[in-house]
Amino acid sequence: MLKGKNIVLGVSGGIAAYKACELVSRLKKLSADVHVIMTDSAAKFVTPLTFQSLSLNQVAVDMFKAPKYWEIEHISMAKLADVLVIAPATANIIGKLAGGIADDMLSTTAMATKAKVIIVPAMNSNMYENPVVQRNIKLLKELGYSFIEPEEGRLACGDVGKGKMADPAVIEGAIIEALSPNLDLAGKTVLVTAGPTREAIDPVRFISNHSTGKMGYAIAERAAKRGARVHLVSGPVSLETPWGVTRYDVVSAEEMHNKVMELFSGCDIVIKAAAVADYAPQTSYSQKVKKVSAEFELKLKKNPDILYELGKIKGDKIIVGFAMETEKLVENAALKVNNKNLDFIVANDLNESGAGFAADTNVVKLIDREGNIESIPLKKKLEVADIILDRIRDIKRT
Repeated sequence: MLKGKNIVLGVSGGIAAYKACELVSRLKKLSADVHVIMTDSAAKFVTPLTFQSLSLNQVAVDMFKAPKYWEIEHISMAKLADVLVIAPATANIIGKLAGGIADDMLSTTAMATKAKVIIVPAMNSNMYENPVVQRNIKLLKELGYSFIEPEEGRLACGDVGKGKMADPAVIEGAIIEALSPNLDLAGKTVLVTAGPTREAIDPVRFISNHSTGKMGYAIAERAAKRGARVHLVSGPVSLETPWGVTRYDVVSAEEMHNKVMELFSGCDIVIKAAAVADYAPQTSYSQKVKKVSAEFELKLKKNPDILYELGKIKGDKIIVGFAMETEKLVENAALKVNNKNLDFIVANDLNESGAGFAADTNVVKLIDREGNIESIPLKKKLEVADIILDRIRDIKRT
């Protein structure tokens, strides 16, 4: 995704410097060329060798060290950068930038670059809330610098408050957005459902399915990167919330139904990628059911069909459904398009190699209301997500 992009990462002196190691690793996996600049203080928390090993590039620390090449190093790094990220950014480096001070490799590079600069503060909560620090942040924002807000929680010093460096996944998302400004969904609100539901038998057992949520999360991630405001209603999964996405966790089909109905009126586009249980136990026991006989009969009741209900109140919204089948893929999926008043459906065959649950790839067919079928061969789920969003973007309302 970031092949051919040069990212200069500035690491200043805070305990959160160790998180920058994960950030470099994530960016390298996206094929970015990462160049790290460390302050002297940062090098006391993490060694330059660590970043050199992760980035596969020399790490710059000493501004007065004889340059490896003929270029003045901070100038060459400033020109090289497609984006400059400072993570973690201490109160000190923020103050230097706000005051126009350039007295080390990182501050001079930040002053010299014309690339977008993303600042990721990390510090004690009292320090972060200090009026001087807040003034400096406000000034830099007014000058065009971008900031990723710190998170709240327990800090390394033992205090609890706002000051934790943002998760590397969040920073990665901001970098991708900065370098991939395709914002064709800007102004749209997209509602995505993902993952399985769990229907409780008792406090220990439940009915569910093998969905991992990867396809729905890929759609939510790409929609946010393309400028949409994204609501993600998620069943129980072990995935990180994509950058820029508002996530709502639910467990049962009823909970998912209620949350989707609550959010529906404010959305332009709905993509129902969740694997919602069709049935739930008629009785959910408050205590664990004991193994007292050779057989146990479980009566089921039908869950609400969320997609069908949305189709009845659709209006001018775009609604896309998903269908996973093990036989008669096209026939079964096509019936759902018209029965549920969908714009199109994304159908995949569980028996197809590379498709289905848990995989990072998918093989799908897009089937619209007129019966047109577009076959998408084996691709990464993020690529499939973009194709789905492209088709949604191209729908014309009369």
